[in-house]
Amino acid sequence: MGHYKANSTNSRNFSLTTENTKIGELKYTTWYSFKAEIQLADYSTYQLEPKGFWDQKIELRREEETLLEFKMGWKGIVIETNFNGREKNYLLKLKGLLSSRFILIDSEENEVLAVDTDFKWSKLNFEYNIETTIEFDTVKNKDLMLLTILHCINYYLTVINGAA
Repeated sequence: MGHYKANSTNSRNFSLTTENTKIGELKYTTWYSFKAEIQLADYSTYQLEPKGFWDQKIELRREEETLLEFKMGWKGIVIETNFNGREKNYLLKLKGLLSSRFILIDSEENEVLAVDTDFKWSKLNFEYNIETTIEFDTVKNKDLMLLTILHCINYYLTVINGAA
């Protein structure tokens, strides 16, 4: 099982680490923006861009290629990946109604990842603790997936808080 930590560095950027090794960063252009950039430790960059009416869908792109897309559904956030021509579907949802724990479920309904959110009142931002299963750890683009899942959670929290 993998253990990861994501910290907000300046309320707009998140740094993802494991065992004090930096995996990558999620960078937002402005507060409450759905548009973001992911930079991995190898300095490769990817763009997260809203699409559709009212930004209902977000695409992860590298240059002109769409690698992943997600959108809000009734049960949570539906994630469709297309890495190396292989499509996979996931569902990211809250563990319970009043929970601050998100879980990622694969198409076989296996829980492959859990994220605990922790709001830091003194800093007015979130920190995330992520636990992955052995199955998730074998995913080829897991670092990119982890940073995209952080964006999904931020998207979810922004949409829910905007509706409140």
